Amino acid sequence: MAPDAFAQTLAVQGFEPPVTVQREAHGMLAQHTHPFEAKALILAGEIRIAAQGTERTYRSGDIFHLPAHEPHTEHYGPEGVTYLVGRKAG
Repeated sequence: MAPDAFAQTLAVQGFEPPVTVQREAHGMLAQHTHPFEAKALILAGEIRIAAQGTERTYRSGDIFHLPAHEPHTEHYGPEGVTYLVGRKAG
């Protein structure tokens, strides 16, 4: 999905305008939660997210969705990750 189309989809679904996030190569965030629902389009690199006992790697073109208050971990690939993310109050 193209970034413009993704932003339009987020708007229709009630998300705030998206922002671009970049994370460093081989970085990680230990288990945490967000007080908002998040939906993101991977623009470059990769991110591995573990939540609810499952783990999935997202790469360029993939979309991930996390409900508000969902405990999860994040691990970034060898080139880091860049993604476009919209947030919605949870």
